[in-house]
Amino acid sequence: MARRTTSLWVDHRFLVELFALINIGGLTADIYLAHSMNLFRERAEYIPLIVSLTAPVLLIAGAWCYSRGSMRAWAFLGHVAGWTCILVGIAGAMYHLESSFFQARTLSSLVYSAPFAAPLAYTGLGLLLVMNRMVAPDDPEWAYWVLLLALGGYLGNFIFSVTDHAQNGFYYRIEWVAVITGAFGVGFLFIPFVRRVTRPYILCCAAVMVVGAVVGVVGCGLHVAADLGASEPSLFGRVVYGAPVFAPLLFVDMAVLALIGLGVLFTQTPPVPSGRADGKVPPATTRARS
Repeated sequence: MARRTTSLWVDHRFLVELFALINIGGLTADIYLAHSMNLFRERAEYIPLIVSLTAPVLLIAGAWCYSRGSMRAWAFLGHVAGWTCILVGIAGAMYHLESSFFQARTLSSLVYSAPFAAPLAYTGLGLLLVMNRMVAPDDPEWAYWVLLLALGGYLGNFIFSVTDHAQNGFYYRIEWVAVITGAFGVGFLFIPFVRRVTRPYILCCAAVMVVGAVVGVVGCGLHVAADLGASEPSLFGRVVYGAPVFAPLLFVDMAVLALIGLGVLFTQTPPVPSGRADGKVPPATTRARS
């Protein structure tokens, strides 16, 4: 059994694993609050709660195997947890859509029904776990897969920002900040998939992610303040029926994931683009003539 020669805290593959572990476990509180709105009326609503409690146990065991160099055991445990999360996420999304949207098929039913994209958080985390085992960490594609999943998460958060705040007609203007932040994040994370990016762009994209994380923390504080000021007699009722406390923190989550991918992409990107000694890439016509 091989021993590791590098620290786990500079191992981007392990960092992604830790990210998935924390987020799957963290969904426990979010799922509990969300499904408490109808007191877990359907038994199926307990399934994601059970997954959030059990999958981290498998991933903790897998992390220990990884640290000891037992890669087969790490891969097996991660695949079990990952594929379970993928299936639960897809089934949950269909279940949420079936609750209202498929019956009325209107924009109003989409906005006011159970958030259809919320269960896809499990799918995204499951795909992250599976990808982390199927793509070699030194493969240039690894960073792009991480960025793709971060892009998907940012897109989902953009949709949440629109639909959740549409329920009160964007009563407070500051609610548009989340929408704008989501749009910028999606745009910046999309660019690396359509053209070659440079180190300055990667740093700019990282700055956008950091700003998004700040917006997420501030948004969480505003949601907490709104819940505390609600008229519901019990604190638990204010949290359950009020503004979703954990929703803005998805900006923080996606920023962390994107920064891991951007950091790896930064190391794989040459300091000076090929073409000219001054670092400027020649126009397409010039390259064609050469």
